[in-house]
Amino acid sequence: MFKVTVAAAEQVRNAAQQGGTEGMALRLAAQKHADGSFEYRMGFDEANDDDITFKTEGVNIAMAPEYVPLLDNTTLDFATLDGGEAQFIFINPDDANYTAPKA
Repeated sequence: MFKVTVAAAEQVRNAAQQGGTEGMALRLAAQKHADGSFEYRMGFDEANDDDITFKTEGVNIAMAPEYVPLLDNTTLDFATLDGGEAQFIFINPDDANYTAPKA
């Protein structure tokens, strides 16, 4: 199941409010490259009848059925990276670029 962290949910709601897209779903998509890495896309959109839709941390999510297996077990977070830049990140254990946190 795809999850959104509390920090990411807050940023999604802020972006929706600033962009005048409140009430719209956050549409997610992913593409897996030959090297095993993933490319992620997201934006606000109306859900279609054939979409998979659900709510996590108060955020309405929509994705086309073909993206569900690619985004399964993925978490959307909002974090400050090295260099101080804050941005959305996709934590996907199936992504070749994913590095699990050290215990």
